[in-house]
Amino acid sequence: MNIVEVRLTECTQRLHDPSWKFARAQVPQLEGHVLELTDDAGFTGLGYAHAIPAITTHGAGARSALEWIRPVLLHRQIDSIASVMEELEVLLAFNFSVKAAVDMALHDLLGKRLGVPVSTLLGGRLRDAIPQSRILAIKAPSEMARKAEELVTAGYTQLKLKLSGDTALDIERVAAVRAAAGPATVLTLDPNQSYSCKQMMQAFSKMERHDIALIEQPVPASDTEGLALLTRTLPTAIEADESAQTVDDVFKLVTDRQADVINLKITKLGGIGRFMQAVHICEAGNVICRVGAAFGPALLQAMGAQVASVIKNLPYGCELSEHQHLNDDPFESLPVDNGLITVPTGPGGGLLYCNK
Repeated sequence: MNIVEVRLTECTQRLHDPSWKFARAQVPQLEGHVLELTDDAGFTGLGYAHAIPAITTHGAGARSALEWIRPVLLHRQIDSIASVMEELEVLLAFNFSVKAAVDMALHDLLGKRLGVPVSTLLGGRLRDAIPQSRILAIKAPSEMARKAEELVTAGYTQLKLKLSGDTALDIERVAAVRAAAGPATVLTLDPNQSYSCKQMMQAFSKMERHDIALIEQPVPASDTEGLALLTRTLPTAIEADESAQTVDDVFKLVTDRQADVINLKITKLGGIGRFMQAVHICEAGNVICRVGAAFGPALLQAMGAQVASVIKNLPYGCELSEHQHLNDDPFESLPVDNGLITVPTGPGGGLLYCNK
């Protein structure tokens, strides 16, 4: 049960809308990499190294790190996931998306070798389908409203609006989207750190009439005191995302109850193992967790669905359907039906790699 081959393949994906942007950057394309680990029985495990410079890393940086750790992976036992990941923690600082690619590939490989999905390796799924929330990129209010109407027509019942920090314009965006989406659609907001605590309070006083379910990371990541104040003060749920970059961050957020919800991502935390540690911390502290958006191919979203399926409480929609607006996906389709992703039941992540 040894790894005998390690391969890297570029995975560049264009967005349907090259002007797609959020408060921190515009994202015309993704420059990730697919990691393939093949064992001595011919099974291949697949992982994805996420690469958006404003979020994780640059594509060339991800490839260099993966090349550097290749010798660490060769000839390792495929069921020694914990020891491999602990070794990488010592040998490679930061590079969480690279570590996530390795962890995904190891779980995928072991699942395929045993003939079970990743969710079984994690203790077994609690649900077979994951409700989805789709993201509205920063646009003029009328454009965001048109996109909202399109997504609601496609069956999505939960939408997240990216905001810019321009209070007057953001208020217009929220009002326009609510009018287009209708009263039954769940709306969440994501300013991506573009507000101060007081600015968010002032803005929310004019937004709350539009029935906002959740606000994700309104203040800078370092301002956990401001985040905590909003959590205590505003009547809607406050979610930490950029403030929850590591398991240690999650532990502090939960211990001090600085947020109502924590946005978890395999790529952000450094793999499935670290992701599950964060889930258990949230569950122990009675803080809700949600699987957030990490743009990438269907493989990445399928892995997100596998881990989401074992979380006890998921009251808010996850964000695993953003691959729907990406081109050039090298993996088989992961369909979304009426705003739901069915968790793949095949071995490992459950999807086929079609780039061969």
